[in-house]
Amino acid sequence: MAEGTALITGAGSGIGRACALGLLADGWTVALVGRRAEPLAATAALAPAAQRDRAVPLPADITDAAAVDALFERVVRRFGRLDLLFNNAADTMPYTPTEDVGIEDWHRVMDSIATGTFLCSRAAFRVMKRQTPRGGRIINNGAPSAQAPRPDSVAFTAAKHAVAGITRSLSLDGRRHDISCGQIDIGNVTPPDRPQPAVLQADGSRRVEPTMDIGHVVDMVRTMAGLPRGVNIQSVLVMPSAMPYVGRG
Repeated sequence: MAEGTALITGAGSGIGRACALGLLADGWTVALVGRRAEPLAATAALAPAAQRDRAVPLPADITDAAAVDALFERVVRRFGRLDLLFNNAADTMPYTPTEDVGIEDWHRVMDSIATGTFLCSRAAFRVMKRQTPRGGRIINNGAPSAQAPRPDSVAFTAAKHAVAGITRSLSLDGRRHDISCGQIDIGNVTPPDRPQPAVLQADGSRRVEPTMDIGHVVDMVRTMAGLPRGVNIQSVLVMPSAMPYVGRG
């Protein structure tokens, strides 16, 4: 069982919600972060009754620097320290040819993924380097697209490349503060309440690709979160074996 405080962005649905419930089961106290209070409350309500007091919804806009700083101050005031940050939040957009991508969509995707990851990591560094005992762990949600993009996805691909660079920089800069940083790249996860949509391929066709249960992602995040201080999984890709990735395109 783990003991410590974790903060998960994008905790109101999907991977963030599932990982929050997994960390609660491991004994973590989890700050549930997202823009809207209702989905965060719904995540907390899914936890078993004995764990629910350790699931704390904290609505915040992670693209707003002042809001992020205030969020982390609230975490420290309430829990005394922060041991784990999972940068998971992300906005996406439909497949769009590069020449047709609007600047508003570009900024929305980049801000939610790259800027949000930076702002939360910056705030976490400030907390983790001064707490006693010092240090902690940051896990960034990357994507296979950071290595092999899908067509018509320039904003998402650029944002996830930025996350990969942020991960490496944090891993290096965190050494002197006992802060570890690793990245999980996540392949196709089975949708919980709808059929898997057909995905755009490099030849212009659309194909329903293999998927995996979200539990495999949760297990890996729990493993990364539970590593002893001074040990790190720098980068890991979890995906269905038959998903087009190696040789994509």
